[in-house]
Amino acid sequence: MNDYLTAAEELFDYTQALRRDFHRHPELAFEEFRTAGIVAEELQALGFEVTTGVGRTGVVGVLEGEQDGPTVLLRFDMDALPIEEETGAEYASRVPGVMHACGHDGHTAIGLAVANILNNNRRHMAGRVKFVFQPAEEVAGGADSMLVDGVMDNPRPDYTLALHLWNERPLGWFGVSPGPTMAAAESFSIRIKGIGGHGASPHLTIDPVVAAAQLTISFQTIVARNLRPVDPGVLSVTRVDGGHAFNVIPPFVDMWGTIRYYSEEVRTMIHQRMEEIITGTAVATGCQIELNFPEAVPAVVNDPLVTKTVDQVARRLFPDQELDTDFM
Repeated sequence: MNDYLTAAEELFDYTQALRRDFHRHPELAFEEFRTAGIVAEELQALGFEVTTGVGRTGVVGVLEGEQDGPTVLLRFDMDALPIEEETGAEYASRVPGVMHACGHDGHTAIGLAVANILNNNRRHMAGRVKFVFQPAEEVAGGADSMLVDGVMDNPRPDYTLALHLWNERPLGWFGVSPGPTMAAAESFSIRIKGIGGHGASPHLTIDPVVAAAQLTISFQTIVARNLRPVDPGVLSVTRVDGGHAFNVIPPFVDMWGTIRYYSEEVRTMIHQRMEEIITGTAVATGCQIELNFPEAVPAVVNDPLVTKTVDQVARRLFPDQELDTDFM
């Protein structure tokens, strides 16, 4: 094991240079052409079997060991966020309005470093490693696109591992948690249709602004009063948009937000209560209200056996580092 740590240390300059290069040249979801090109070139130089264009801009590389064994999939995401960087770092983003603010530059660099290390030790490998460099993690579409393109086939993995840099924690911290670890994320959109009119004559209108306000307040009772205290859940209204003039009641208001949960039971309950509240608010205000759930990403649920193995290896390799098994 220590040989692998030494190999990682020897590759530090390589890994850092890659990470800083990706950071200088961030690319948004499904636009990771430069990043994917570098990944493909690096994997091909190592002699991997490489497939590009998986899930539009994803890259898959397969490393075969010299003995028969299981297939392990390692996943690394590549996309950046639409954020203006203000760090002033020497390697700061050179793309206006785009930044690697979530650490995917580090994920991609780590993936290529691991590919180098395992390639140099393939004679000790039983089985194969399938390196998956995923696009569009930030918009919830990259994984689905890769699944549609057959990323889980030929060969099908027996185990899957991934990591995420966690900027809120100190250097040297490890988080390894079994079971549900990162919540499912689902978006919702609402259109409230009323009858617009002059703000001085509200009796001639059906006011969607009032309905939006009632929904915003009522939704907050779902988690506070309908969920058991031991069942985690979040419902946040994050955007409300309607009208353009200070003295005109608009004909419609649009709302957006997100819900987070670990279990399908909580998801079902939140959906049901949102629909009930919307039905009641529509009757009370006279508005027509439409609710949609356009995007949903399931929760990350870690396999207990795989998690235990990772935990044991981490403790053996880094006995003096902080290792958190219940960090979410």
